Amino acid sequence: MLDQFRERKLEVTNALLGLCEIAKSTGADTLGKRVDAEVVQKLEAGQFHLVVVGEFNHGKTTFVNALIGEAVLPVGVTPTTAAIHHLVHSDEPTAKVVRADGSSEPVPFAELKKYASGGPSEHSEARYLEVGYPAPILEERIVLVDTPGVNDLSLQRAEITFDYIPRSDAVLFLLDAGQPIKESERQFLETKLIAQSRDKIVFVVTKMDIWSDDERTEALEYIRGQLASLIEEPAVFAVSAHAALDGRTGDSGMPELVAHLTKFLAEERGRIVLDNALGEGMRAAGILRRGIDARRRAATMSAEELGRRVALLEKDLAGHASTVEERRIVIREQTAAIKARAQRDLDRFCDDVIRQLPAQLESAKGDDIKQHLGAFLEHTFQDWAEAETSEIAASLEGLAEEVMAMVRDDARDVGKRVGDTVGGDVQAPSIEVDTFAYDVGVFAVFTLGLGVVLSNALLGGMLLIAAPALAMWVRDKTEAEVRKRALELAPAALREAASKVGPKMDEMIDDFAGRLEQFVVSAGEELHREVIEVLVHAQKERTDTESSSSSIGEACDTDDARLVEVTDRFTALRAELWGKAAVPAVEAAVETAAVESPTNGAGTASDS
Repeated sequence: MLDQFRERKLEVTNALLGLCEIAKSTGADTLGKRVDAEVVQKLEAGQFHLVVVGEFNHGKTTFVNALIGEAVLPVGVTPTTAAIHHLVHSDEPTAKVVRADGSSEPVPFAELKKYASGGPSEHSEARYLEVGYPAPILEERIVLVDTPGVNDLSLQRAEITFDYIPRSDAVLFLLDAGQPIKESERQFLETKLIAQSRDKIVFVVTKMDIWSDDERTEALEYIRGQLASLIEEPAVFAVSAHAALDGRTGDSGMPELVAHLTKFLAEERGRIVLDNALGEGMRAAGILRRGIDARRRAATMSAEELGRRVALLEKDLAGHASTVEERRIVIREQTAAIKARAQRDLDRFCDDVIRQLPAQLESAKGDDIKQHLGAFLEHTFQDWAEAETSEIAASLEGLAEEVMAMVRDDARDVGKRVGDTVGGDVQAPSIEVDTFAYDVGVFAVFTLGLGVVLSNALLGGMLLIAAPALAMWVRDKTEAEVRKRALELAPAALREAASKVGPKMDEMIDDFAGRLEQFVVSAGEELHREVIEVLVHAQKERTDTESSSSSIGEACDTDDARLVEVTDRFTALRAELWGKAAVPAVEAAVETAAVESPTNGAGTASDS
């Protein structure tokens, strides 16, 4: 199945490169370079991310080793905060630690155990450990993510729940054959995982060796029945990682699981990746068609007239800058208001919790305070963060929709002015929500909703920043000392967490606003710059080669015919992906193709 995906990806890549060649021939160099850099190269560099999640002692690392085919990763002995492991393909065994700031340094492969569960605390600064290994399953650009185990999934590290899982292509949720579907696992599935990843969860029951054949049939039927109340037709596989590592592959259940995963990645996730690339290609083809039309019209103009019209377009572009700045001011004013409201909410939350703490601590025992107060504060902070990020995301979503409507109106005006300047009917670029991409996925207000994507991003960021400040509880103290110290430390820890969360909220809101501003600028300039670039190319063509208008017209006809072939190829490839009959591309379809995608794949690893 992955072989078939590679073949399809090569076909899509070649079709996109054909579009880049036409863009170069027409003079639309910027468009061609953009398609190459933002679509072709991303497609070629794309990876599939498989994230392994489960409670401590469910055999996650042993299972990952079985997928690799050798006992590469050391198995931990205690549920501590080990580093997350990324396993990637390499010709030789390698390892490097990647820190939160993005810096990295090589690690001797023999020292991997220092980063395993139970390893020394001095490695806690590691964001993740990247392990390279020549394993067959990793050759297919698959990244295996082994996450640290915990005794309760509700205590799972925030970046796993709110960063890794949303960006994954598949989540392998491990259950233990000896105690399948514990209540804590059910709650995690219902409250955290299913809403984000319903369609990409694969359930893996480990340690199936403890069952007899009859018990296995009965147990799997029970597990599927329990999961069916949460997910329709859950994918459930029983495996024995030890059997696989001992060479008893046929008894391990691993071949069936691997076959399912490769088919899922190739048919489901791979199809979305290729469809998004084809959608971008169709949109670029629509822009390029306008460039060919502009070049054909330019061939009928004198050199003086052509120069005059280029100057007019450049003047209009300069004048349009004031409109763009007005839109940017709207974005800045509204995001400033969103940040101010979020900060007020954060201050009010801290005041309320601190005011209630003395009464709650007074009746609590010292051991309970040491054991539960940190978790209580962290969960309280998480509940607030979930509600607050939903409000922030809704506000930003409303702002984005408002700005998008203004940009569409601006684009229509620009299209009319450019058409009047160049001559003939020049359509404005198609300005749609799915043309605005940013790091956490495709901007898809009308599909999955920006709120879902942004809430995960904001909440994850808050909890990652707050967690260290909340981990401050005393040990080996008397009950009175614990209560007194908790009254001193809890408010300080909460305030310290808030002091880090506040700027983080501002940073993430500003980052979104900056990307929205970039979109406004690029959308406002796109048609101007594309047409100006083509006309300048036509000027140079006339001067350098002394080409006649008829020869340029013939070249335009050739490029137009090649463009029809490419867009028909895009249409056919897209139809093959979704099992539909191909419909030959027509000019109107090219103009609107960017919004005809069956899915927009929010939270995919475009960036993954």
